Amino acid sequence: MLRSGLSGLGVTRLLSCGSEPNSVTLTAALGLVQRTETAQGAATAQYRHTDTRWRWETAGRFYRTTGHSLQYRHTDTRWRWETASRILNNTGHSLQYREEPSGRRQNDSGKKSSDRSGVQALTAALLAYCYSRGNKSKGEELLVAARDGIAPEVERLLAEKVDPNSRHRLGWTPLMVAAMGRNQSIVKSLLRAGADPNLGDEFCNVHETSKEKGLHSLEVLVTREDEFSDRLNNRASFRGCTALHYAVLADDYGTVRELLEGGANPQQKNDMGHTPIDYAREGELKQLLRGWESRFQEEQRKRDMEERRRFPLERRLKEHIVGQESAIATVAAAIRRKENGWYDEEHPLVFLFLGSSGIGKTELAKQTARYMHKDIKKGFIRLDMSEFQEKHEVAKFIGSPPGYVGHEEGGQLTKKLKQCPDAVVLFDEVDKAHPDVLTIMLQLFDEGRLTDGKGKTIECKDAIFIMTCNAGSDEIAQYGLQLRQEAHEINKKRLAQNLDDIQTSEKITISKQFKENVIRPILKAHFRRDEFLGRINEIVYFLPFCRSELSQLVRKELNSWAKKAKQRHSITLMWDPEVIDVLADGYNVHYGARSIKHEVERRVVNQLAAAYEQDLLPRGCTLRITVEDSDRRLMKEGKGEEGKGARLRLELVEQGSEGRKLDIREPLTPEDMSFSF
Repeated sequence: MLRSGLSGLGVTRLLSCGSEPNSVTLTAALGLVQRTETAQGAATAQYRHTDTRWRWETAGRFYRTTGHSLQYRHTDTRWRWETASRILNNTGHSLQYREEPSGRRQNDSGKKSSDRSGVQALTAALLAYCYSRGNKSKGEELLVAARDGIAPEVERLLAEKVDPNSRHRLGWTPLMVAAMGRNQSIVKSLLRAGADPNLGDEFCNVHETSKEKGLHSLEVLVTREDEFSDRLNNRASFRGCTALHYAVLADDYGTVRELLEGGANPQQKNDMGHTPIDYAREGELKQLLRGWESRFQEEQRKRDMEERRRFPLERRLKEHIVGQESAIATVAAAIRRKENGWYDEEHPLVFLFLGSSGIGKTELAKQTARYMHKDIKKGFIRLDMSEFQEKHEVAKFIGSPPGYVGHEEGGQLTKKLKQCPDAVVLFDEVDKAHPDVLTIMLQLFDEGRLTDGKGKTIECKDAIFIMTCNAGSDEIAQYGLQLRQEAHEINKKRLAQNLDDIQTSEKITISKQFKENVIRPILKAHFRRDEFLGRINEIVYFLPFCRSELSQLVRKELNSWAKKAKQRHSITLMWDPEVIDVLADGYNVHYGARSIKHEVERRVVNQLAAAYEQDLLPRGCTLRITVEDSDRRLMKEGKGEEGKGARLRLELVEQGSEGRKLDIREPLTPEDMSFSF
């Protein structure tokens, strides 16, 4: 019997005995190999020669496919030691490679000794590998059972509440393995246990995955072929492929139908942009996918309509944006027309957002893109138009013409619109762009198409274009404050009569006379062309925040810092109601919500950082932000101007006692430092 055959027999006996291999059994197996060397010397040498040549030729074929070269050597002792060392290192063991001290060529006896050591190392590595396989996690056992098609083992593991969506270390799931292996019964069991048929594979290809995981490409190749499938192209990218993609590649009609009935999306694309139907052959399988694709589209449309009825777009936007009800209603109405088919399909939607800085214009554009494209990054294109202030920078917009540097790269806008023609495109601060850029937008806004530097036309009639502009922001802010003041006076008069009128009177609207007589002349003077303004579907006005909206902004900012304090330092942060009014007084109409953010950082976060630096905040403590007693009395008596100038302090809340004021030392100023010297 061959030496390697004996080692395999020893391993089989170790595994069949039911007990885990230990040092005694390992030594016995190695001894069994050594005792048979003399009797089987010739057969062993012949086997070793054939086995070594086969392994080197296999590795050589792999390296030739990857562009490398490999020279066959008969003496492969180092290779076997290194292979064994890697396996033992992965299983928690160690192995030291020993070399002959002399660099001279070994004689026959030296070769025999070296080869004997190599076989022993591989035997030990194989035993250790078998030992490590006995310690697999439940998720790994489920992957192995799905690969081997052992349905009872899969059922047992699922009954033990093993996660059916557990992933292999290289990225695939048991459902993908079963689908590629044409195991319909296992696919059905996994779906019944809650496996997600729309999860994408994280495995790309051998080269990319080996770089990402820090593994040798040969190891990744062998693992992919042994533990997933050896019928796939190792150079192709499979990232994002679902179980349905693999079932179609395996050309298994029953598994494909099982996955479709289990909720698989026939329209889901992988990272290459391909749906399962793109891999299907002509015949019954392709007809099945087409039928389910149309059915899925109809069901998805009904689900979307029902979701829009139950959870309107206005509610979604108000969860992220404070105030600006009129702007939200205008944008939501236009998108509702588009979603339900009541729009002009020959022209894209174009919005112009007007208002002060920091008032929610950019955030509304972001949330609109998030709603339309379900958090897909390609669905939102943002261009800062301050980067296009010069005439020659038009080339960055659509790409350089032929013969110029960067011609092959394409433009910033055209390249992204090719990837997602129905994206939400934000032109931020469009008033800073060069007039030639605005000229290009005429064609874009009118017919929904754009010609790049290569002469290719991009159709983007389904896109939504949003421009933000600061022109006329001061006039809009002053007019909004005037309307707020008038509404406040009306509230005072109606306070004794009907409290409900107070809330409704805060909803102010801009008059048509103000739009035509004040704003339009400003826009016409800035953009210098009526045809540009005529292509805008809606001009949306953003007004300054009212008092209740400022309170919401302050609470939102304080809640954000309270969450950070809890996560980073295990500190619970609380505050008194008067703190909200004090911080809301830091609002600046020209800077919008950013002024509230800066006020909280100056008056609250600075104290927190100083107290933490001076070791006044024990981990797990509770802090309360409060107003100084003297300032609180002035606020109650009405002597202070809406709390302006009131001082905030931090109190350490202890169990069974009132808050204790923290004595935070002021940082040294340059004058103090010079005085101390």
